[in-house]
Amino acid sequence: MFLSDIIIHNVHSLIIIYGVHIMKIKIVKDFKLTPVQILAIGFAIVIVTGAILLNLPVASQTGERTPFIDCFFVSTSATCVTGLITVDTGTHWSYFGKTVIMCLIEIGGLGFMSFATLIALVLGKRITLKERLVMQEALNSFSLQGLVKMAKYVLMFTFSVQIAGAALLATQFIPQFGLAKGLYYSIFHSVSAFCNAGFDLFGNFQSLTAYANNTVVILTISALIIIGGLGFYVWQEIYNFKGLKKLSLHSKLALSVTAILIVVGAILMFVFEYNNPATIENMSFKGKILSSIFASVSPRTAGFNSVSTSDMTTAGRFLTIILMFIGGSSGSTAGGIKVTTAGLLFMTVLSIVKGREDTEIFKKRIPKDTIYKSLAITVIGLGLVILVTMVLSITEKGASLEYLLYEATSAFGTVGLTLGLTTKLTAIGKLVIAFTMYAGRVGPLTLALALSRKKTSNTIKYPEDKVLVG
Repeated sequence: MFLSDIIIHNVHSLIIIYGVHIMKIKIVKDFKLTPVQILAIGFAIVIVTGAILLNLPVASQTGERTPFIDCFFVSTSATCVTGLITVDTGTHWSYFGKTVIMCLIEIGGLGFMSFATLIALVLGKRITLKERLVMQEALNSFSLQGLVKMAKYVLMFTFSVQIAGAALLATQFIPQFGLAKGLYYSIFHSVSAFCNAGFDLFGNFQSLTAYANNTVVILTISALIIIGGLGFYVWQEIYNFKGLKKLSLHSKLALSVTAILIVVGAILMFVFEYNNPATIENMSFKGKILSSIFASVSPRTAGFNSVSTSDMTTAGRFLTIILMFIGGSSGSTAGGIKVTTAGLLFMTVLSIVKGREDTEIFKKRIPKDTIYKSLAITVIGLGLVILVTMVLSITEKGASLEYLLYEATSAFGTVGLTLGLTTKLTAIGKLVIAFTMYAGRVGPLTLALALSRKKTSNTIKYPEDKVLVG
């Protein structure tokens, strides 16, 4: 473990150097990187660094180099907190490799800027305005005020929750695996669950199927997924709770939509899989309830599974695709279009049906530009999933449309669930899915803005005209 500690320190140091200094990079004279471009490049650097470390012979159980494309794929999956893997995490990687993966999950889940900020503060460095702008983009904050304090809160909150989760998991894993291995497994899975990554160390791609009836494991992992998926802004408001009226509209919407998706999703999963002998039919009533709840929580966007995903009913798999596409909350470790985006679009449709001019939620009016942004995120996300599915239909011969759509949505939502297609992907398929995971973690709109030219103000207003729709 001493070697692992050294690697953790080196990886963190490397990321901090990139995080602090990447803002000073200039592509050409008088052209500076925007905050969204810094985030996109920062994640790419972390991915490449992780792939190089995983490619070292010491990273594998056999002591041989793993094919670089698999290292790149796994590094992308870990940094983008997805969980899709081409080689089995539990049996292929050594403890060095597993520790590198855990570090990538932590850095990818919290964002490299959070770690860069922490080290800068420890070293007594001043956080510049440029760095605060990048932090604002990374944390999805409304303003620049209190960002440094927010970054410190994010790290303290994260480590506190992960320690608590590891302690609960240790009560189950230490008796089974022994002190050292059980403690390592507890920490790894706590980090993986909180960051909504979905990586597990149990081997043979079985995830949590062996713990389907274990209340402590299933509920602890579920709680970590939900906490990590709600977002730090929401939990900061919950921590300073002074009544429902004091909660921001964002927190109210995030909590409401999350609760609805979990409850409705669990009920539907219970109904869809109740008579399915390959999933929950032969389980005890407690096991059926636990598996139904977990099948509703995990797709947004953790990637653990307590029942075989490939053996689920068609209705169950389709519901999973919907949950994967929606994802978690903004400013969290989760992916997808986000629950607030889905909530805003649903309320917009409802307002139009009611004949109202504005989108209204909890007696508050939503600005038009927020609605446009939500629509753009959804359309870009849907377009990306469709495009990736079409490309995979060409590269992955013999795979059904359902399997391809499931894989594409899982990658975009940074979920990590699969019907068994990931390990069979061609080299081109791996690269396509890796890019999709990257786009899903950075954010479809953020990536589009990062690739676009500098935004210019448009002072020209063209005449208004009408178009028939619907």
